[in-house]
Amino acid sequence: MYQLKRTQFIPADLKVCWDFFSNPNNLQKITPEYMRFQVLTTVPEKMYEGLMIGYTVRPVLGIKLNWLTEITHVQDQQFFVDEQRIGPYRIWHHEHHFKTVEGGVEMTDIVTYQLPLGFLGKLAHWLFVRKQLEQIFTHRFASVETLF
Repeated sequence: MYQLKRTQFIPADLKVCWDFFSNPNNLQKITPEYMRFQVLTTVPEKMYEGLMIGYTVRPVLGIKLNWLTEITHVQDQQFFVDEQRIGPYRIWHHEHHFKTVEGGVEMTDIVTYQLPLGFLGKLAHWLFVRKQLEQIFTHRFASVETLF
């Protein structure tokens, strides 16, 4: 199992942050363009526990991957969790935490994941998956800085 953790300060009101990040339609705004992220399902403006979101991404060499995530936990204006149900990972558990701090909001992403294919998955992680995830979250950080 691997884990990626990122914390970011956002100079905005908690409700504004929550409304943006809890709207599945906004994920495309903070995803790198080269991934050609596309939501396939009709989703509401606000997520809820049990919501299934289908989308495609092209993370490597333009190869299209289908991904289905479920929103498994939601605590209004505090945190939500999405977990992969169908996709490239053996396990994908992504926690999004929000906390009011002086001058804004502290947002923390914690992604716990595991790749399939045993040794080959470990090799892929070492060769490019870890680096690509870090680049995606670096892009998200910069996008959030620009948006807020």
